[in-house]
Amino acid sequence: MLSKVFSFIVPLPCSRVRGKASRLPSIKKSGFGKHLLYGLGNLALTPIKLLRGGSHLLGVSHFCSISGLDSSLIIELVPCLHDNYAYLLHDMDTGTVGVVDPSEALPIIDALSRRNQNLTYILSTHHHHDHTGGNVELKARYGAKVIGCGKDKDKIPGIDISLCDGDTWMFAGHQVVVMETPGHTEGHISFYFPGFGAIFTGDTLLSLSCGKIFEGNSDQMLASLQRIMSLPDDTAIYCGHENTLSNLKFALSIEPQNKELAEYGSQVTHLRRKNLPTIPTTVKKEKDCNPFLRATSTEIRRSLRIPDAVSEAEALVMIRRAKESF
Repeated sequence: MLSKVFSFIVPLPCSRVRGKASRLPSIKKSGFGKHLLYGLGNLALTPIKLLRGGSHLLGVSHFCSISGLDSSLIIELVPCLHDNYAYLLHDMDTGTVGVVDPSEALPIIDALSRRNQNLTYILSTHHHHDHTGGNVELKARYGAKVIGCGKDKDKIPGIDISLCDGDTWMFAGHQVVVMETPGHTEGHISFYFPGFGAIFTGDTLLSLSCGKIFEGNSDQMLASLQRIMSLPDDTAIYCGHENTLSNLKFALSIEPQNKELAEYGSQVTHLRRKNLPTIPTTVKKEKDCNPFLRATSTEIRRSLRIPDAVSEAEALVMIRRAKESF
């Protein structure tokens, strides 16, 4: 059943990026002011105007507009399927619109129709159907170009532009750097916007979790997570699913003395009670709280009886196994 979808708009301040991007992971942000909204602590304290009711699938029940800093780019969360997020990118200067990981076409069409917008680009982080299910219909309807990883060019529906690790691509004047982040799938990529410090991580990194390892291996997943964590601490993370609350319960069960996690948990619970998204999160928040990024934590290892001699990659597998049986 398809439900009506409503969205969460987060205007992000951005700066025009000059010159070429350096190869990751040593990319540095250009000078610019902080996002109006980075992470849940600020969101919980930020006044928001509730405009209309919304999706029953995700429980995101309000269309929220947050503004206050100049920005030429708007990122809009569009709930899809059971707990997926697609992201509409709208450049205010040129009118260019893109979408990241459209699980299905109808919610995207509805969002575009409400604003009388066209769609220029479809960005795919990986080939799984819950992230590409709308590609073909949206491409046929709007003539949009599909962008994805060259390694998965035979798997991503409708792909037109194949990109590889370290490639830079311009979205209406905004520089986008491609990071290969395998583990969940072999051809998984993340889209990093260094000009205003945001990254779209698909199913590699989720808030308080990471994707299951389907095609890659634990060494690849660990390297991918560490690569994302090498970005500036205030980088906003837009991931593929709204499952932070369920991830929180597991995280607290294995690291109950983590004060940052407890604080974050209160914020997450507050947001979900109000049917508000927990995304975006930040690099710093995930470093402090995400158990899959904390495989060296003494408390986590003690809770799961992981020996000190076990490597981070092996510990990652053991943490995943414990979560799946939680």
